[in-house]
Amino acid sequence: MMSETAVFAGGCFWCMVEPFEEQPGILNVLSGYTGGHVANPTYEQVKSHTTGHTEAVQITFDPAIISYAELVEIYWRQTDPTDAMGQFQDRGDNYRPVIFVNSPEQRAIAEKSKAALVASGRFDDPIVTTIEDAKPFYPAEEYHQQFYAKNPRRYAEEHVQRSEFGDQHWN
Repeated sequence: MMSETAVFAGGCFWCMVEPFEEQPGILNVLSGYTGGHVANPTYEQVKSHTTGHTEAVQITFDPAIISYAELVEIYWRQTDPTDAMGQFQDRGDNYRPVIFVNSPEQRAIAEKSKAALVASGRFDDPIVTTIEDAKPFYPAEEYHQQFYAKNPRRYAEEHVQRSEFGDQHWN
């Protein structure tokens, strides 16, 4: 079986795992850090806004079951694509929305999807999510992995604004 990876940043990685993990064809979802200039950053370093990293998820998937284009569509529904300085209650450049692409094919799919979202008129404000070349991805500390399953109450609290936004704009 062939697998591919996709990397998405959309605010706190705690809230980005479950929507992908529950899809058929998803082999693994890893929380981590990417896009910065420090090797092997810690959560504390990333949180200090000094490394240039953003919290992200790295998704390993089977393209015979779920396509990259489908993953991008799921991604849009997890984020506020009009907010360049964070997502919901999470503020700062380490929470900026980014689609990190690792091939010309992924870039073409992401650009086409973003253009369709802009053309849809679904949002009054400009779509500011960036599409950037993939950078080294560093897994987050173990306690961040599968956070929604390990800490359901805290996850529910963290997820409220994101859920309300999704209901308002996507449903």
